[in-house]
This record gives sequence, C-alpha cells and structure tokens, in this order.
Amino acid sequence: MSQFDVTVIGSGPGGYVAAIRAAQLGFKTAIIEKYSTLGGTCLNVGCIPSKALLDSSEHFENAKHNFASHGIIINEPKADIARIIERKNEVVDQTTKGINFLMDKNKITVFEGLGSFESATQIKITKKDGSSETIESKYTIIATGSKPSSLPFISLDKERVITSTEALNLKEIPKHLVVIGGGVIGLELGSVYLRLGAQVTVVEFMDKIIPGMDGALSKELTKVLKKQGMKFMLSTAVSAVERNGDTVKVTAKDKKGEEVVVEGDYCLVSVGRKPYTEGLGLEKAGVELDERGRVKTNDHLQTNVANIYAIGDVIKGAMLAHKASEEGTLVAEIIAGQKPHINYNLIPGVVYTWPEVAGVGKTEEQLKEEGVAYKVGSFPMRALGRSRASGDVDGLVKIIADEKTDEVLGMHIIGARAADLIAEGVIAMEFRASAEDIARSSHAHPTYAEAIKEAALDATEKRPIHI
Repeated sequence: MSQFDVTVIGSGPGGYVAAIRAAQLGFKTAIIEKYSTLGGTCLNVGCIPSKALLDSSEHFENAKHNFASHGIIINEPKADIARIIERKNEVVDQTTKGINFLMDKNKITVFEGLGSFESATQIKITKKDGSSETIESKYTIIATGSKPSSLPFISLDKERVITSTEALNLKEIPKHLVVIGGGVIGLELGSVYLRLGAQVTVVEFMDKIIPGMDGALSKELTKVLKKQGMKFMLSTAVSAVERNGDTVKVTAKDKKGEEVVVEGDYCLVSVGRKPYTEGLGLEKAGVELDERGRVKTNDHLQTNVANIYAIGDVIKGAMLAHKASEEGTLVAEIIAGQKPHINYNLIPGVVYTWPEVAGVGKTEEQLKEEGVAYKVGSFPMRALGRSRASGDVDGLVKIIADEKTDEVLGMHIIGARAADLIAEGVIAMEFRASAEDIARSSHAHPTYAEAIKEAALDATEKRPIHI
C-alpha cells in the first residue's frame, strides 16, 4: 500500500495549491481527482472558461458597437459561436495542462479516480474502469468543491433548462435567455450571450442584483446592464419552469403577488452552488457535516477528525477560487507546524461583467447594521482622463473609512479593470491603512487607479481634485 504524508482529494484551486504548498514544505504528497483533467470546477467549467467567453464576447461587442467611435470602420461582424466555444476549450486545455506541469515539477503523485475514505487514514481510489487501489495518508485535505444548485420544482434537462456548466458549451446563440438568479454567475453568463445578440431577462428573488455586495455597486451595475439591453424582474419568486419543445416557460410571482410569465428558448438556472461530498465515504472516517451539508471545521480548517482537514467550497464561507487557494496554503502550513492566518474580511469579491465590479471589506449596509460610525468617499470613473480616452466612463470608486480613525473599512469599485484595481484595497486594508495614506500615495497618470486616490481624498477631507 502506497503511503503519503499529505493527500488532497480534489484538484481545484484549493486542492492543487494545497498539494503544491505541502510538497514545497517537504511532505510526500498525493492528489486525487475523479475527472481526467486537473483544475476542478474553476479551470474546467467555471472561472477560466467563463472569462474566455466574456473576453470573446467583449471583443465582438466592441467590434459591433464601439470601433466606429475610434475611427475603425469594418464590415458588420458576425459571431461564430462554434469558434468562440472552441477557443474557450483551447484556453481551458492550456490551463489544465499547466497544472499537470506543476504536479510533475513538485513531484506530487496524481491519482485519477474517485477518492473515498475507508478509514481516517486509508483512502480508496476507484477508477473509471471499476478497478481500485487503496493508499494510506497521515493527513488528508478534503477539497472536493461544489456543484450548481437548483430549485426543487425545476427539472434540469441540461439542454434547454441548463446550469452554468451547459451554458459554457451552447451550440447556438439563444434568441431569449432567461436567467434565474441575479448573482455573479448569472450576470456574467447573461452578459456573454447578451453581447452576442441574445435577449436576456434576469429573474431575481431579491430586490436587487448582486445582493451580497455594496448597494452602490448593485445600483450602478443595474443601470449599466439595463443600458446594455439586459432586462430585470426583481423581487420576483419563480414558481415553475416548464419546457415545451424549444420553448421554456418560467412562471413567477412579482412583489405584488401577481403571476408573471416569461418565455425563452433557454433558461439558465443560477441560484447558487452546494458543497460536493457524494461518494467521499465521510461516515467511514467519522467526519461530520453541518446542517447545510458542508464539512464542519474549526478555525484551523480541521474537521472533528484530527488528521483530516477541509477547504474551499465544501466548507462554510464564500465560494471563491482565491479563498480556497488561501485555505489550501494555510492548511499545508498548519500541518507543517507554522502559524499562518487568513483575514476573511479581506477576501475580495469580483463580478466580471463590463464594467467589472469588485469589493473588499465591509459594505455600507453591514456597517450600518453593526452600528459602526463611518464616512464615505466616492469618485465617478467618467471624471478620469484615462476613462474618457478608452471610452469606459461608467462606474465609480467608493471608499468607506472609520469616522474617527480614518482606517479604511471597505473599498467598492465598478468600472474598467475593477477586478485588478481591488488589490490596492486588499493591500491597504491588510496593513490597516487610512484613507489619507491612500490619498497621499502617488498614482500614475493617466490610469483608472487614480479614481481610488480621488475617492480616498473625498473620504479624508472631502477634497477630490478632479470633480
């Protein structure tokens, strides 16, 4: 029986990072993946392929609507959905092969098959052909991720009533895509097909989209996406989804309790994700789950079984790839006797629409609820020379600081390259910077990042320069 110091079950951004860090720390490491490619949901059917589609559709949108304003005159562009999907697959293939390279480089043993516990220290690996082998591991890290959720009355046929996985591989551009759920995944994939020519209607139970983010971002993104042609049915509860041939009928009740019906040729069900623990054999190892089916862990991400840890989407907290990666590193270092930490308040959230949306730290709504005295500074992107030069004038930067100490409590951005800009807020808050610290730091001109400096000036002394 092969023996390892650390075995990771699942090769997503949490699992493969945990394996690499464990190997770097000198542990004999194995990783188990039930699929034929490494990388988990993120690399195969999540973050990476969706960004490839978003970039392709953004190029098409610019060619169709924005090139002329730059003096670039072209014939009417056409969207080749087959080539768009093919390119996406090429990006995924390159990325997953990169993970194979990293496994080889770090001398990590890779097992392909379903990993399930036989005991707290023995893991059975069942391959596709039915054969199996069992390994022994001193420590095990569960990193099995999550899968799309649905609603109990919805039958997912994965042809017309689909999840995000199928939405990444459509063979045609929908005429009318109905998206159930106004969160990150629904808005991103809705944006892809909106740009390619589909009519897109988002049906959301809450009274606003991206409900977990700061209200200013939700309000601005709603305005921008409406301008792009996306339609919204907010405060609307879906009660039935029925397919009849190539038509999908979505029945719901609006905030007045009146029945509303919307029909499309595709319906994307995007109501969140749930932890994936099927087939793990957790009961044989004695590992406990919580009331929501997540693996229970303590502050060190250790389960109730001392040598078994869990990270990423399969435990509590935000279901984000970079959160899982941080946890993978943390667990490997804890096993090595180090004392790492994660500040979960400083895990940024991003929506890759255009403009992009990003936030870190506390929202204004959270601070109000907690009774914290704060001040707000904001700055519109359209006041920047860089934004006018590129034509990306929608959006704003909002900085929230403690009223007395001026310490930055939250940064929230909607605008061009917000996904990259938010790192400045993460670093500032990690070192407990004040709004004045940011305001007095030189920002290159002309850049989108200048909006952060201006928002910090607004938060500090209400003295932005360019507005």
